[in-house]
Amino acid sequence: MVQFHEHIITDLLEEPTGGLVILSSGLSLPKLVSSLLSLHSPSQGTLLILSPPPTLKSQILHHHNTDQNPIEITADLPSHHRLSLYTSGQICFITPRILIVDLLSNKIPTSSLAGLIILNAHSLSETSTEAFIVRILKSSTHNSNQNNSNVFYIRAFSDRPQAMVSGFSKTERLMKCMFIKRLHLWPRFQVYVSQELEKDPPEVVDVRVPMSKYMVGIQNAILEVMDACLKEMRKSNKVDVEDLTVENGLFKSFDEIVRIQLDPIWHTLGKKTKQLVSDLKTLRKLLDYLVRYDAVSYLKYLDTLRVSESFRSVWIFAESSYKIFDYAKKRVFRLARSKDVKLNEQSKTKAGKKRKLKGDDSNEGEADGTSSSTTSSGVVLAEVLEEAPKWKVLREILEEIGEERQKQALSGEEDQVESEFDDNGIVLVACKDEWSCMQLEECIMQSPQKVLQEEWKKYLLSKVELRGLPTPEKKKAKLKPKEPKGFGILDGVAPVKSMQSAEASSPNKQEHDILLAAASKIRNQCRRELVVEDEPQPLAGSSRKGAKEKGKEHKKRGQANGQNSGRKDNGIKIDMVIKDLPEISGSKNKSQTVKNDQAAIDGYCEANLQRASVDKGGLQRHAEELDLAGSRNAKPIPPVHFYALESDQPILDILKPSVVIVYHPDMMFVREIEVYKAENPSKKLKVYFLFYEDSTEVQKFEASIRRENRAFESLIRQKSLMMIPVDQNGHCVGLNASIEPASSSYQNSTRRAGGRKEIVKEMQVIVDMREFMSSLPNVLHQKGMSIIPVTLEVGDYVLSPSICVERKSIQDLFTSFTSGRLYNQVETMVRYYQIPVLLIEFSQDKSFSFQSASDIGEDVTPNSIISKLSLLALHFPRLRIIWSRSLRATAEIFASLKANQDEPDEMKAIRVGVPSEDGIVENDVRAENYNTSAVEFLRRLPGVTDSNYRAIMDGCKSLAELAVVPEEKLAELMGGQKAARTLRDFLYAKYPTLL
Repeated sequence: MVQFHEHIITDLLEEPTGGLVILSSGLSLPKLVSSLLSLHSPSQGTLLILSPPPTLKSQILHHHNTDQNPIEITADLPSHHRLSLYTSGQICFITPRILIVDLLSNKIPTSSLAGLIILNAHSLSETSTEAFIVRILKSSTHNSNQNNSNVFYIRAFSDRPQAMVSGFSKTERLMKCMFIKRLHLWPRFQVYVSQELEKDPPEVVDVRVPMSKYMVGIQNAILEVMDACLKEMRKSNKVDVEDLTVENGLFKSFDEIVRIQLDPIWHTLGKKTKQLVSDLKTLRKLLDYLVRYDAVSYLKYLDTLRVSESFRSVWIFAESSYKIFDYAKKRVFRLARSKDVKLNEQSKTKAGKKRKLKGDDSNEGEADGTSSSTTSSGVVLAEVLEEAPKWKVLREILEEIGEERQKQALSGEEDQVESEFDDNGIVLVACKDEWSCMQLEECIMQSPQKVLQEEWKKYLLSKVELRGLPTPEKKKAKLKPKEPKGFGILDGVAPVKSMQSAEASSPNKQEHDILLAAASKIRNQCRRELVVEDEPQPLAGSSRKGAKEKGKEHKKRGQANGQNSGRKDNGIKIDMVIKDLPEISGSKNKSQTVKNDQAAIDGYCEANLQRASVDKGGLQRHAEELDLAGSRNAKPIPPVHFYALESDQPILDILKPSVVIVYHPDMMFVREIEVYKAENPSKKLKVYFLFYEDSTEVQKFEASIRRENRAFESLIRQKSLMMIPVDQNGHCVGLNASIEPASSSYQNSTRRAGGRKEIVKEMQVIVDMREFMSSLPNVLHQKGMSIIPVTLEVGDYVLSPSICVERKSIQDLFTSFTSGRLYNQVETMVRYYQIPVLLIEFSQDKSFSFQSASDIGEDVTPNSIISKLSLLALHFPRLRIIWSRSLRATAEIFASLKANQDEPDEMKAIRVGVPSEDGIVENDVRAENYNTSAVEFLRRLPGVTDSNYRAIMDGCKSLAELAVVPEEKLAELMGGQKAARTLRDFLYAKYPTLL
């Protein structure tokens, strides 16, 4: 354990009621929590941990070294089993929903609880379920702990300081709602933290890699387009100008900042402003993907954007946007004259192979499939396939590490090598995502150009797939007499034109045709390979068949043979530190239903390419290592492990590497490296940072550090000005606090009932279990209402014996209309309750409107939400629709609806609409007791209305009895002589017969 963790735990233990800890990202929050859990004793009581995210939970369990591991309480456990765990004195993980339901059901003896730990304090609010739990626990344990030496504590943690300063005094409001009095701030620049982490730092090598000229051009163009979009947003006068900066636009939090300001007026914004918000998100992805992915993948992503956003996007029509697409193409290919290609063929290098696309197909059968004869038009496709600059630098660093270790081993310093590298000598390469890890692994095992060639082939084949999509029958009939568009291109031949016509034709169409011709050559090559494999010719297909027949043996042996042979020849050992590598590698394969021979050939071609890439990366690595060793003059490479930063695993403690290469810099991972070195001061650790020079990657990394420092400076100022109540015990929140001052003013007044004190009746609300995913039960409890959690078959809230409420948020309302679920829910409410209510609840920070008034049409349309609500109200006349602006407004509406109403019956509400095996029960409300067909028939009789049909049902047990009821009694039941006579005349009317 690092020493500043000991200081944090000491500060927490000094305050018996708990505290809130905010520390910098990457300072090992899981280790801190696991160390705190190890100090728990069963004699103190049961310690509850509100379930954190799965990755954080797994890290806590990994670092927890005691014999008793925490137990997880799930909804699958029966209530008596959960009760035994609540009183066991152990450490338990539990979800907020299960805990709040058990608390409201009085299934938890609060005197047996020691404390509560919350690990995601930055995501809480005053209306969250966690705040609801804390309030109930504090109020119930205040009296039980007065005679007990153990005090119930609440300890909250957060490693996201930026999220704690969003909004007005968020930290102070969270401390009040969680009844916490102490705030502990531990930034990276804190004295204890900085001294320990800088006492014996690792050896750091900062490698600045220059970007290629096309990458610089793309980056500058994206920044220009982003700046133009921000200027357009400033013109709307809807957003704070200070937040609209390019630096803020590099982070995901920028979207949240803009949406928070625009949500209340979202329905009043124009389409252009709404699209600008989406465009800024797209541009940020383009900046991120530029330094993360290869040139071919980046071009493919741009092609998808061109198709999906070409009509509605604003950024794509900006002045500099064409540079993004133009430079991205130049990184992959270029169109050149055949004369230029002939001059350059003699000095062709690995960085640029030329592919000619017209003429005969005599050379298509070559291994790489990149050569063809010169065409008459003189236009050829020149493959550029620009390699990512970091790939070469990574390879050089690995070779340098291998050479240093080889020199040390040859010089007889074996003891020093063993102590330095702890017998593993592992080199850890940290990337952003798993896809980058897999691609870098292939680059090291193979050459970067082979990787790019495979990506290039997949890109071209995707062009053929899009070109070969089936055409609807009607369009086929129209185009049948004509020659198909692009005829000859898919067979590998581009149409031959004269120089003048070629120059006059559209460049985009010509480029598209040439790409299709190149793709068709690859497809034809795969066809011939398929034919060769099917023919029983040992000489022609021996090598390919041999590889195919030995595939099973390779699969049985696994990677051991490949690694052993690699150690003999080159010393390479590649391992992926990600989950389910075979599944991830296989996920690239596209499954496709083969309907005819043509589709079968196409599918095989692509699957063959995919299989080849997987086999080279997984099963036949030793062969690649031999080739690579020969080409690289047998330069040694140390064992390499790739790690995806998005997986959030304690990889440093598991592998204990001696060298870490941070391929994609991340502030959180850098802090984890510092903590790892502080925990292992005797271990020599060398860290390489790979940055693109003068790139947004560097700007984003430095800006993240500045944002965190500014957040802690703001928290320090807030802490000095904070006003936290000293006597927080859970009794100061609720309806009693707001009613007592008002009632005390009338206490001495004899004008009100002789000075008697007004008795406040406790309101009860029956709530469905599933509704505890929302914050409304919390707000109702704050209003002083008693919450009764049960499982309801009909409705979400039962306010009285006659009022049932179905609550819908805006998103849920749209989905319920689409699926038809809302119609069934309203139908059951109308059947069993006298006053069915549909509550449509909006968010407080969003607009109180579905759409602007100008978007509401005059006619009823099936896609309009207003039309659907109108039809629902017409179909169910007794349905009441209530619009609520926020959760607080809903609580006020419920309180007004419950005025002068009886309290609901819990047992009766549970039985409503529930089928029973006991059959019909007297005076019961279950489904068997209602003959729905008879009720619907009764409501359609003349004189029967929604106001009197229930009285008729209470006075008559069946329709047969209704037919013989005297007219006087019928008038009494129906509420009038006229209605009774109308029904009587209908029942006893005579009809003429055909006889």
